[in-house]
Amino acid sequence: MQTRETMHRVRRDVKQHRVTFYRQQLFRHWQCLEQQRDQYSDKAIADIECALGKLILRVDSLCDDERGHKVVAKLLCKIDCVTRLSSWSKSTRIH
Repeated sequence: MQTRETMHRVRRDVKQHRVTFYRQQLFRHWQCLEQQRDQYSDKAIADIECALGKLILRVDSLCDDERGHKVVAKLLCKIDCVTRLSSWSKSTRIH
């Protein structure tokens, strides 16, 4: 039987793993964006960097509940549409 304290610790650990994962992904997108800087206008880069910075700062509080966690996941998908990081990460097919 799990105690209330154990469940609280598990939730805290899950949240911390999510926060760490999301921060790592956001930084990877930021690095990817830096490599593509010449493909976008200065304003587009500034806007995306501002959004990434705000999200990185708020990811901890956003992951406090399930709804916030889903918001971060959706935003990562939208950011990926710009950076196309996930397409770079896919393994190539070996014949």
